[in-house]
Amino acid sequence: MLLSYLAYRTACQKKHQDRQAQIDALPTEYHAPLTPFDSHILGRPVSELVAQVQTGRLSPQHILTAYGKKALKAHAELNCLTEVLISDAQGWAESCSRSGPLAGVPVSLKDMVNVRGYDSCLGYAAWVGKPAAYDSAIVRLLRDAGAVPFVKTQIPITLLSYESASDALGTAENPHKKGYSPGGSSGGEGALLAYGGSRVGIGSDVAGSVRVPSHYSGVYTIKCSTTRFVRGGTATSNAGQEGVLAVYSPMTRTLEDLEYFWKAIMSMEPWKYDHTVINLPWRQVQLPEKKVKFGVMWTDGEQTTTFSCIDEFTTTWGTGVVTPSPACQRALQDVVSSIRDSGYQVVSINPPSPYEGFKIASSLIADACDVACKKVMPWENSDPGMVQAMRLYHLPRWAQRLYAWYIRYIRRDAVYAGLIDGWHTKSAKEIFALVAQREAYREKWFDFWKETGVDLIVTCPNAMPAVPHKGMKHAFTNCLYSFLFNLLDYSAGVMPVTKVDKELDALDPKFKPRNAIEAGAYKLYDAEKMEGLPVGVQIVGQRLQEEKVMEGMKLIQKLLIGDGKEYELLHT
Repeated sequence: MLLSYLAYRTACQKKHQDRQAQIDALPTEYHAPLTPFDSHILGRPVSELVAQVQTGRLSPQHILTAYGKKALKAHAELNCLTEVLISDAQGWAESCSRSGPLAGVPVSLKDMVNVRGYDSCLGYAAWVGKPAAYDSAIVRLLRDAGAVPFVKTQIPITLLSYESASDALGTAENPHKKGYSPGGSSGGEGALLAYGGSRVGIGSDVAGSVRVPSHYSGVYTIKCSTTRFVRGGTATSNAGQEGVLAVYSPMTRTLEDLEYFWKAIMSMEPWKYDHTVINLPWRQVQLPEKKVKFGVMWTDGEQTTTFSCIDEFTTTWGTGVVTPSPACQRALQDVVSSIRDSGYQVVSINPPSPYEGFKIASSLIADACDVACKKVMPWENSDPGMVQAMRLYHLPRWAQRLYAWYIRYIRRDAVYAGLIDGWHTKSAKEIFALVAQREAYREKWFDFWKETGVDLIVTCPNAMPAVPHKGMKHAFTNCLYSFLFNLLDYSAGVMPVTKVDKELDALDPKFKPRNAIEAGAYKLYDAEKMEGLPVGVQIVGQRLQEEKVMEGMKLIQKLLIGDGKEYELLHT
C-alpha cells in the first residue's frame, strides 16, 4: 500500500511540475502583459483572422502570441489547462497553411485529443508521463486546414462529471464566479473560451459534456450526431462503450465563430481523416420565414403551459425528474417570448417519456462508469459524483433490489427507484435487450416529430446553473436534459441567454422536491450565491440536423438582440 501511495503522489507531483515547466520554458513575450495589438487580435472573429492571414496582413505568429498570453492568464486564474503546446505551436504557426480555411487560428483541445509527444492523462495519475505516440485525426485535419493547436484543457477524472477536477490536474474554476464548476467533462474548454483565452476548441459529449460547460460558462456549441464529426485516435476512459456513443464537437466563444468553424471543418472533408465519419458536406438550410414551428419542452415530465395576452406563462407541472430552477425557467421563458412575439409558431410538447429514455441511457452506461473508475489508483480521489454512483453499483444485487424496494414503497419515490433498478453490471444479453429498448424508444420519438410537425425543440440544457465545487456528490443524477439527446443521437446546440439574478430567480419557499434526484439538485440551488452565473438554452433538432440547429440558434439570437436581451460575453 505504501508503494501505491508513493506512486500516486509522485505522478501527481510530476504532472504539476511538467505543466509548469511547459509554461516556464516559453519565451518572455508570452509572460508579458497584453498589448493593444494583442487585444485587437483577441477581439476579432475567426473569419476575420483567417482572411487577414490569407492576405498577408496578419501573421499566425502574432495571433499565437496574443492567444498564448491570454490562455496563460486564464490558466493562472482558472487552472483550465492540462498541456501547454505553445513551444511546438510556434513552429506549427510559422509553417501553417496560409490558404487553409483556418489559416493561423489557434485551437484549444480537450485533454482527450491526442497530440504526439504530449500526455492525454485524463486526470488519471496512472496515465501521467505516457505521451501520445501519434496525432488524433482531428489534429491532423486542423493542421492541414492551417489551424494551430496550442493548449489542451481540463477535464474531470473518469470524464463522467459536470465538474472538472482531479488530483493530478487540480480543480478548474468557473470564469464568472470562483467556487463554481465551469462544467464537465469539457469544462476547461468552457472556462478558457468564456475567459477569452481561445475562440474555438474541440470537446466531446456523451451525456452533456460540451453542452453543460457551454451552459455553465456562457459559450456556444452544437453537439453533433454520431458519424458527423471526427473522433478517431483520441483517448477515453471507457473504450468500447457504444450503448450511448460519445461524439466530438466544436465549442466557441461566439455563435458567429461556431458557424464558421463548423463550415471550415466540413470543407476539409473529414470523412477522409476518419473512417467513422459519413460523407455529408455542410448543407445550406433556410428556415421558412414565420413558419418555423418550435416545440417547447418546459420540463422532463408531462406539462400543460398556456400563454396569456400579457406575456406571462401559466404552467402546470406533471410527473418528471427535476423541475428546472427559477433561473433556467426564466431563460427558457425569455426565449419563448421572443419567438412567439415575433410571429413564429410555439407549442408546448409532451414527447415520449423523457424519464423512460433516462432510465435506458443510465442502464446502458452503468458498466462504462465502472470501467472508468477502475483506472483510479489506490489513494487517488475520484469524482464525488462517481464515488456515490459506484457505491450503489457495487452493492450485491439482492441488496440493490432491497434498497430499490425501500425507496419505491417506503420512501414513495418511484423515480429514483427506477434508476436503481438498472444500475448494475450486465450480461451481453442484458445489453442486447437494452439496445432493443433504445431503438424502440427512438422510434417513438421519430413518430412524435411527424405527429407534431415541430421543426426544432427548445428546452433547458440542465435544470440548474453551475454547481459549486464537489456539488456532483449530490447532483450526479441530474443530467436528463442533456443525456436524453445523446440516447436519441440528436443534434443539439446550447447558447447563453442570461445570468442568474438573485431577485428574479429566488426559489419559492413553498417548493418541495418530489424525489431524491430533484432533492439533490435543489440542495445546491441558491440564487443569491449564484448571481452572475450564465444560464443557457438548448435547441434540438433530429439526427444529423446540425445545420438546422445552427439556423435555429441564429434566429433566436437575432430575436433576442432585437428585444434588447443580447447576452453579454465575459470580458477580462
